[in-house]
Amino acid sequence: MSEKKSSFLIPVIGTTLILAGGIAAYIYLKGSTDSSSPLGNAKLVPQTALMATYINTNPESWHKLQQFGTPEAQKLVTKGLQDFNQQIWNDNNISYEDIKPWVGGVMIAVLPPDEKKTPPPQKTTNYLGSPSAPNILLVVGIKDKIAALEFANKLKVAQKITAKESDYKGEKIIETKGQGQPQYTTILNNDHLLLTSNRQTVEKAIDTYKGEPSFANKEGAYDILSKGVDIKNSLAQIYVPDYANMVQKLNSQSQQLPPQALTQIKQVKSLVAGVGVDDVGLRLKTTVNLDPQLNKFEYQTTPAKIVGQFPSETFALASGQGISKSWQTFVQQSQDYPELNQVIQQARTQLKIAQIDLDKDIFGWMNGEFGLGAVRSNQGLLANVGFGGAIVLDTSDRKTAEATLAKLDNLAKQQSLNVANKNIGGKNITEWQIPLQGSLVSHGWLDNDTVFIALGGPIAETLANRQGTALDETDTFKTVTNSLQKPNGGYFYLDMEKTTAIIKRLSAQSQPLTPDTTAILTSMRGLGVTVNSPSKSKTEMEMLFSLKPSQGK
Repeated sequence: MSEKKSSFLIPVIGTTLILAGGIAAYIYLKGSTDSSSPLGNAKLVPQTALMATYINTNPESWHKLQQFGTPEAQKLVTKGLQDFNQQIWNDNNISYEDIKPWVGGVMIAVLPPDEKKTPPPQKTTNYLGSPSAPNILLVVGIKDKIAALEFANKLKVAQKITAKESDYKGEKIIETKGQGQPQYTTILNNDHLLLTSNRQTVEKAIDTYKGEPSFANKEGAYDILSKGVDIKNSLAQIYVPDYANMVQKLNSQSQQLPPQALTQIKQVKSLVAGVGVDDVGLRLKTTVNLDPQLNKFEYQTTPAKIVGQFPSETFALASGQGISKSWQTFVQQSQDYPELNQVIQQARTQLKIAQIDLDKDIFGWMNGEFGLGAVRSNQGLLANVGFGGAIVLDTSDRKTAEATLAKLDNLAKQQSLNVANKNIGGKNITEWQIPLQGSLVSHGWLDNDTVFIALGGPIAETLANRQGTALDETDTFKTVTNSLQKPNGGYFYLDMEKTTAIIKRLSAQSQPLTPDTTAILTSMRGLGVTVNSPSKSKTEMEMLFSLKPSQGK
């Protein structure tokens, strides 16, 4: 190669190498690592952590929320986030807007309180921990190291903040103090920023980074961290790998809990919960891992046919299956609680006076599907409150049910109530009437296997001679429940528009609702909850807050 060519190529090659190195460095600094995953953040959390919450900072998921709610409700949510931001950063002139450009995900871990004796709790606005509270560790993933560096430089020169650096096992700890408690920050491997108000906590986190056991490899944690819950546009997920240990550590009176209470707590091995936003609203899912040897509850799925017995004016409903089996389980478990067992025995004794067997005559025949609903009504005795209630039950033992209702009718007569029969819609209905005021309680059969007991005569008439739309045919019920998991063990349902009207009516008689409460309630279409248990070792709960679209959408 000629000298002329070499004199030209050398600087070109050198410049190319410099540019390549610069590009590589930029890619490294801008690149994302395991910092944006729950499992990645959990590897820096000490194994002693009791639980952890991972907040997804993906703006698309959070922007999805803006499609819902009234302007007033959206302002409340924004203000709540701002207040939380101010408290969690301890008034150190740091805002979420400062960290948003470089944050790749935030894990909030709860560690046990310090074992040393501490003074009584004092009111504090610091969410990162205090000498008398559990220690809180924030693990912040860094997705943009350049922006993080700019933030660190800004922090050093920020007014009203004093910073002091120290070394622990080769890692730099920055102690900053603004108007509140000192906070300790360290950056590990340029991938994560750790923040806490307890120096021992940050030192333990550094020990974890250096090889000590982490929350990620805690027994039961890896599985729930790696799987989480399947939910769209996840906003946050909560991980509790050892539920019983968490309860004992966080409960200052845990040493005084009786052994039977601890046994109940130990039924739950671990749990994971997540909240996300989809086209219907906010959705919460929880998976609870149970000890099948300790779990005595016998789960039963429901056909949900009982919902069709309720009218469209029903604004609240709880449904399920097999009250009789649930009662048997409850009685069995009450043997371990003397006070509770005593209450059951007293109830049995009182009912025996009226020749009623609590176990057989009250609960024994309730072996089918059931629904307990609140129904709007402005007639009769219900005119002042605006609603009544009813329980509808399927049974395979009509004979026992009829005998029990007859005994209850006799009791009503002894209380100076008029007991009269009435035909409504071709069905024979029995009413307990208060003289000169109207029907208080009614009961009757909707078909051969379905009986109802209603509070208020108008409710009985609506159930027995329902002519309008059934609850399960209404748009609100369909919107709130159709996307919930099936099969399931029943529903808890609220029509928020109807419920809000009742609440406003009742609160107007004492203390009207605040504008903030009204804004939240009027932003919701309904609430639906259901539970599924695929095995004795797992229970899944799903809750949907169905939200109204924001204006203009």
